[in-house]
Amino acid sequence: MKTEPALRIGIDIGGTFTDFVVYDPADGSLRTFKLLSTPADPAQAVLEGLDRIRADGRSHLPGSRPLEIIHGSTVATNALLERKGAPTALVTTAGFGDVLQIGRQNRPALYDLFADPPEVLVPADLRFEVDERVDHEGNVLQALAPGQVDEIVQKLKTRNISSLAVCLLFSFLRPEHEQRIAERLRRAGLLVSLSSEILPEYREFERTSTTVVNAYVSPALDAYLGHFEADLGERDSLRIMQSNGGNISLDQARRYGVRCILSGPAGGVVGCDYVARQAALPPAAPQQGRQAEAGKGAEEVRVITFDMGGTSTDVALIEGHPTITTEAVVGGCPIHIPLLDIHTIGAGGGSIARLDAGGALRVGPESAGADPGPACYGRGGEAATVTDANLVLGRLPAEHFLGGQMPLDASRAQAALARLGAELGLNAEQAALGVIQVANAHMERALRVISVERGHDPRRFRLLSFGGAGSLHAADLGRSLGIPAAIVPPLASTLSAFGMLAAEVIKDYTRTVMLPGETPIPDLADRLRTLEMCGRDDLLAEGVAEAGIRLERFLDMRYRGQSYELIVPFSQSVYADFHRLHAHQYGYAQENAPVEVVNLRLRAVGQAEPPPLPRPPLQGPDPSAARIDERRVLFLDGPHTTPLYRAELLVPGNRIEGPAVVVRADTTVLLGPGDVASLDANSNLIIELGR
Repeated sequence: MKTEPALRIGIDIGGTFTDFVVYDPADGSLRTFKLLSTPADPAQAVLEGLDRIRADGRSHLPGSRPLEIIHGSTVATNALLERKGAPTALVTTAGFGDVLQIGRQNRPALYDLFADPPEVLVPADLRFEVDERVDHEGNVLQALAPGQVDEIVQKLKTRNISSLAVCLLFSFLRPEHEQRIAERLRRAGLLVSLSSEILPEYREFERTSTTVVNAYVSPALDAYLGHFEADLGERDSLRIMQSNGGNISLDQARRYGVRCILSGPAGGVVGCDYVARQAALPPAAPQQGRQAEAGKGAEEVRVITFDMGGTSTDVALIEGHPTITTEAVVGGCPIHIPLLDIHTIGAGGGSIARLDAGGALRVGPESAGADPGPACYGRGGEAATVTDANLVLGRLPAEHFLGGQMPLDASRAQAALARLGAELGLNAEQAALGVIQVANAHMERALRVISVERGHDPRRFRLLSFGGAGSLHAADLGRSLGIPAAIVPPLASTLSAFGMLAAEVIKDYTRTVMLPGETPIPDLADRLRTLEMCGRDDLLAEGVAEAGIRLERFLDMRYRGQSYELIVPFSQSVYADFHRLHAHQYGYAQENAPVEVVNLRLRAVGQAEPPPLPRPPLQGPDPSAARIDERRVLFLDGPHTTPLYRAELLVPGNRIEGPAVVVRADTTVLLGPGDVASLDANSNLIIELGR
């Protein structure tokens, strides 16, 4: 009997919905569905979805097919943001116990004399110092005293502490002391995070912070994944999405929870990158896998990603490839591992509208979440939300929400907006327009942060909209930024989950070297070779075939005296490339100034084959076969009689003139007056934005 291949499943947990994308390699089918999230126990919705997949007759041999799951989890993120991680202790070099408390002199609220600093994850009485010292060249000045470690173990036993971060001075040059401490602590049954493993770079505060975050969130992620793993069959496999856009094994995720802080949003950026590259292909091009399409259209990919869900909005920028940063701050804690450059704000479909103390209309960041949810969900929510506002304005057809499986209660939304309007001296529709405008202003500001504030002209990009709520706002946001067109893919509502199936296996390695700018290129290549061997060995251990391994080498470089570095791809012309990149990034270059090579960096990639996207033949422009209704929709310039189209009935080549509403089973797209949308060969809705 022929063994059927495993079902590949991408899962993304959001604040309101948990998304599932199921790809069956046996017949090439790709299907999606959503379940309301279960914030009290995130695994509940995931396990319910897996039971649904196993019981689905379309899976062929239900219950017997192995499952290959790639999961983006918010557990580590929530543990950090809500300060619900494991009680954590810190072991560091004598004299450096207060590095976490002191931090940097940077102040986000420069003129606020009463601003409270972010809460430190490790209180003073759980920061332990040991007598050891290594100098800046890696020479041991004072050997570690083993007896001090035994004393720390005894103190921890009385405090019920199970997780520790160990960050010693210059351990990135000489990790032996950290390793000896870890050996003793692990023998005592403690979970230990070493800075020499997490982030072997200089800058004590950022290295300590990143290591402490790992120790703080990893136990929560480990417990969640253990619960999840217990429900899997013997032949099932589970991998976890990382913040850098790649996935890692279950064991690695349990040990390095800090690498999964932005795993859900990272899946969305990977999905956008794949969709944008496919959209850049000519209509006749066949699906040939990632390697074949990577070169095609790679330079043409220039999109700003816009992911609006029920609770938050994530935005990122892709110019040729997704942007990587090592300077993220999450929940007030610097995290300096490589991750996708994603900017997040508290604005989503469930964002609550209210009046502040001065009588001004505010929207978010508080969210109605999944329970009770917006007023129109009929689950007890009374506050007006962005979703309620879209429903009152006629932009969100109540009977088509989630394909009709979850009809919305328009009367509850009307009542919620009427109450809000009464406080503002407006009627329900006027209040709803105000809610949408305020929400759009928040999201436009986020889009400007990722583009204009970083030197990018948004008029040179297209806005790629996804998330359950994004397509109702994409056209207006793109128009306000001067973006010429928006893209709404057919998998828009579940693109983060799809991106997890498109993600490759990625591992990042770094090492501080502090070399002068005249260091010969062959010497740098020799030093990088050690990282290359580590990367290749780790990918082979993950089951990646030798032929599927790609090693990308980088240098962190700066002009001598600068405080921060640029990441430059390593090549024979890396020094000239640094000057060019500096001029592009900052508007000037000093080609005669001395240069420093601060860190070596390696990105080891195990190539994957994402699910192919269907490319049906192009047909005529007439969309009338997909028209299902028309109704009154309120825009800023007044009400318009607006046609409704069923997205699943549209075919490539169809053309729709706005105003129009396009409803899909899991999302709704709004076209304003003057907008014109057409379906490309991948069934992406390309919206040419009117003025």
